[in-house]
Amino acid sequence: MTTPWGEVELTRFPEDPRDPLRAWDASDAYLLRHLDEEKVPLTGTVVVVGDRWGALATALAEHRPVQITDSFLGQEATRANLARAGVEPGAVRLLTTQDPPPERVDVLLVRVPKSLALLEDQLLRLAPAVHADTVVVGTGMVKEIHTSTLQLFERILGPTRTSLARQKARLIFCTPDPALERPANPWPYSYALPDGVGAVSGRTVVNHAGVFCAERLDIGTRFFLRHLPGPGVGRVVDLGCGNGVVGTAVALADPAAEVLFVDESFQAVASAEATYKANGVPGHAEFRVGDGLAGVAPGSVDLVLNNPPFHSHQATTDATAWRMFTGAKRALRPGGELWVIGNRHLGYHVKLRRLFGNSELVASDPKFVVLKAVKRG
Repeated sequence: MTTPWGEVELTRFPEDPRDPLRAWDASDAYLLRHLDEEKVPLTGTVVVVGDRWGALATALAEHRPVQITDSFLGQEATRANLARAGVEPGAVRLLTTQDPPPERVDVLLVRVPKSLALLEDQLLRLAPAVHADTVVVGTGMVKEIHTSTLQLFERILGPTRTSLARQKARLIFCTPDPALERPANPWPYSYALPDGVGAVSGRTVVNHAGVFCAERLDIGTRFFLRHLPGPGVGRVVDLGCGNGVVGTAVALADPAAEVLFVDESFQAVASAEATYKANGVPGHAEFRVGDGLAGVAPGSVDLVLNNPPFHSHQATTDATAWRMFTGAKRALRPGGELWVIGNRHLGYHVKLRRLFGNSELVASDPKFVVLKAVKRG
């Protein structure tokens, strides 16, 4: 990526030379050009929120910014990109959305996330640290910035306007108003599950902002909950756990089960732990933010339950599902099973047969399929 301060070489994480997707987009470049052209003073505490793969933090490393991200993969990409650029360790402070934010923010740069709820939560958490002289600039692709996005900045921080579009990207300019009466933060959000969803019927779900379907049970998970395997499952992984409702259902149905909740989202893993604890589930559970099953010992798992995402930010891709499936095969013991819920049209049975040599249809309806693959040998 060419920046006003020179070129930086950027990659996503994990690195894959076959990956056609870039680690930056026009909105990152637009924001960096604006900072240079308008001679924005990058002094004091510079905070970068939602920097997807570390493009902004790497380009601005000499100003020692604080990066706040919900993505483990994004944070690892930032570390790798900073190291590649020769940035000294510690020059950029890496925080997660679950960490306390800085007490004072002098420059706030926001890469608008896909989730409006996550943006709301982050702005409300940062607002007390913003003062009248804080420079606030948001950035995103035109299709990502809506009237509701601008209203959120205005309602939480102060008067807001947008730039002209360039290369399908747009900037957001906000003037902080310290006298503004801010709303209370509604996150995390809890609700009771409906009846007819197995062991978790009527139970409490806790969702931090940005977690998939945070305000209701999505229909795919609802279908999956009705067709989970019975007791005696042993060591189980809720892979891509989201709010943890699937793993919690397993633990409620089988107190002897050992459940590992894994997600690359810090918000998701916090939600899963809160959901599990809110229901007083007996037994053993572990909660881990990470790159799928990368940290799990080979042949150590009896069952993997997975509802893989098929989007990476705005891009549609099956790369994440494929990595989840291959990771599951490595982690499963011989005879262990991978259970997958997915939309019919995604054709996961083809991938499972290619990888495991088998795929069994457990249940289906007009929209979803639940598939099972067994590790042999």
